[in-house]
Amino acid sequence: MGVNDARERIILAAERLIAERGQAVPLRDIAAAAGQRNNSAIQYHFGSRDGLIEAVVEHRLATLEVRRLELLAEQTGSDDEEQVHGLLEALVIPMFELGERHAINHYARFLEQIHTHPSVTDAANLSSERRTSVRVIMQRLERELTGLPPRLRIRRLRSLPTVLFALLADHERAVEAGRVSPGDVSAWVEIIDMLAGVLTAPVVERAPVR
Repeated sequence: MGVNDARERIILAAERLIAERGQAVPLRDIAAAAGQRNNSAIQYHFGSRDGLIEAVVEHRLATLEVRRLELLAEQTGSDDEEQVHGLLEALVIPMFELGERHAINHYARFLEQIHTHPSVTDAANLSSERRTSVRVIMQRLERELTGLPPRLRIRRLRSLPTVLFALLADHERAVEAGRVSPGDVSAWVEIIDMLAGVLTAPVVERAPVR
């Protein structure tokens, strides 16, 4: 087995086992699932658990980035270009397509498990040169939400990944259970509508409940 092959096997095993069992899954279990007899294989290839988690994220990032940039380019000059729904479609549809087009069936649940990890924080998404699409989408969403008070706008945008990962993970579980087909566009639209609702819900003044 070549070095690159071993590395990819570990990445795929980590994606699946973290999705199923959480971040604390023993590294020796990941190594065994990847066919590695040596328990130090993960340290050799990735340095640490954090390095392995970052590698899983980066492994999927290229596919997502290319597709998001394509969708943003398709929207240029259209009515969707600067609308919340259109921007969310560019963000989310590539995630659905991982399952539909590429038979990648654990990544959303993996993200749900690691949603507080530094590799998927605002700082990582907004500073990485490999995440241009996410940076553009988030900046345009912020402009679309200027009608909200600044603190609320920031809070909603920061909550978006948590809500997104949870909804995508639920969708992935539904696909696995056979309740939804991977290419069910109506299910995709429903999730995008829910995300848009999270961002654009009107502010209602209420007295605090005592």
